[in-house]
Amino acid sequence: MASKLMDLVYWRSASRTGAVFTGSVLCLASLFQLSAVTVLSHVCLGVMCVTFPLRLYYKLLELLRCNPGLRPFQSYLDYDGSLTDEETAMLVEELVLLLAFAVTELKRLLFIDNVMDSLKFVLLLYLLTYVGVLTAGLTLVITAVIALFSFPLLYKKQQVRIRRMVRACKTFQKKIKSWCLGLRHAVGSARAPAAATKSAPNVPASKQKVKAK
Repeated sequence: MASKLMDLVYWRSASRTGAVFTGSVLCLASLFQLSAVTVLSHVCLGVMCVTFPLRLYYKLLELLRCNPGLRPFQSYLDYDGSLTDEETAMLVEELVLLLAFAVTELKRLLFIDNVMDSLKFVLLLYLLTYVGVLTAGLTLVITAVIALFSFPLLYKKQQVRIRRMVRACKTFQKKIKSWCLGLRHAVGSARAPAAATKSAPNVPASKQKVKAK
């Protein structure tokens, strides 16, 4: 199943991927105006408007003895898409592990196990509030589908250039980090003599006069 998904994502069969991509985007876009039940009903009716006449045509050919009993969609009928017991158990196990990991991470972030991670999560939630105001969830789903069918192919074709850009960004990030650490070290070293001067004991004036005599 994963190999078939990779074939679709990387456009190894352009006709099949194009049909899946176009159909997915059109179905999701139609949900802006119609309900999910209406869209599903119209899609099924559209498919049956093609399959039903073909089935009747082949049945007519069979009655006229021009067709030895072949069906136009026999390959789809013979295809077994059911999962075996091992595949079902593996899939359920992966789903349970993924759900447990999500619950653990959410609990760790909500109850402040790590302050920096929780602050990043707060910032992400704050940004998502603005995203929710500007766009709807269906728009994000359509964007995700388009990105799923676009970015892997783009990365495959522009792999060298993208790696150079990522390497340049990492180098710039390291320079900024080293500069901030150097600035922090310089400020800390400048504060240390001032703190030492303030903490030095003050000699009383009477003792200074005695020493002068």
